[in-house]
Amino acid sequence: MNRAALIFGLLLLVAIPASLLAGRVWLGTETPNAALIVMELRLPRALLAVTIGAGLGVAGAAMQGYLRNPLADPGLFGIAPGAALGAVTALFFGIGSGLVLPLFALVGAGGAMALLSLIAGRNGGIALFTLAGLMIASLAGALTSLVLSLAPNAFAMSAMVTWLMGALTDRSWGDVQIAAPLTLLGIAILLRTGKALDALTLGEEAARSLGVDAVRLRWLLIAGIGLTVGSGVAVAGIIGFVGLIVPHLVRPLTDGRPSKLLLPSALAGSLLVLLADMLCRILPLVTELRLGIALSLIGAPFFLWLLLKLRREIA
Repeated sequence: MNRAALIFGLLLLVAIPASLLAGRVWLGTETPNAALIVMELRLPRALLAVTIGAGLGVAGAAMQGYLRNPLADPGLFGIAPGAALGAVTALFFGIGSGLVLPLFALVGAGGAMALLSLIAGRNGGIALFTLAGLMIASLAGALTSLVLSLAPNAFAMSAMVTWLMGALTDRSWGDVQIAAPLTLLGIAILLRTGKALDALTLGEEAARSLGVDAVRLRWLLIAGIGLTVGSGVAVAGIIGFVGLIVPHLVRPLTDGRPSKLLLPSALAGSLLVLLADMLCRILPLVTELRLGIALSLIGAPFFLWLLLKLRREIA
C-alpha cells in the first residue's frame, strides 16, 4: 500500500465512527435506542457513502488516466445520465418502490454501456470513444428532461426532481446489498487497468508497442465505470464532482502514475462522500441538504480553481 492509500485509509477509519454519532441528534451513551439508530439508520448510510464514494473516486482516476485529461469526469461516458434516465422512467410509471427503481437505473446504465461500446466499435480511438460518451450523455439528459416534462402529476414530478438531486437519506441495508457487490466488482476491474493506463501516458502508439490491447482496455473501462457509477446512481441518484475532485487531491501524494492513483482515489472518494454526508446531516436547516447539492457546491468552485490553474500553466 502506497503512502496516499495509507493516509486516506487512516482518515477513513476515523471518519466512519464519527459519522455514526453525527446527525440532528448526536448519539451518546444515554440516547434512547442508540444501538437501533446506529444499526438500522446510520451504519447502512455510512457504508453506502463509503461504497459510492470509492466507486466514483476510482472511476474518475481511471477516466482521467485513460483520456490523459485532468478535467475528465465519469459523467462524460454517459453512464450516470443513462442510469438517471432509467430511474426517472420507473418513477414516471409509478413503479419506483422497493428494488424496482435501482433495477431500472442499472438497466439504464447497462444500456448506456452497450451503446457506448457499439458506437466506439473495435477500432475506435480515444477521441471517438469520448465523443460517443458525450453524445450518449447529451441524449440521456434530453430524454430525462422529456420524461420530467411529461410527468403525469405533481407528485411524480417532485419524486423525480428530488431523486435526481442525489442523497443518502432513508437508505437501508437493501440499498447496501445492491450497491456494494457491484461497486466492488467494478473497482476490481478498474484496478486491473493500472499498468495499461501507465503505458498509455506515453501515447497510444507507444502503449500499443508495449503490448497494451486497446480494445480490451476499453472494455474493462466500460465495465468497471459502468458498475461503479451505475450502481451508485441506482441507489443514491446523481452525485457529481467526486470523480473530478478526488484524483486531484490524491495526485500530489503519488508519483503521478495512474496505477498509483486508483486505490488511493477509491479511499479518498469514500472519505469525501462520507464527510459531505455528515455535513448534510448536521447543518441546522429546516430540511436536510441533499448530498448531490452539497457536493456540487464544493465541486463547482474547485472546478473553477482548476480551470484557472490550468490557464496559468498554459500561459
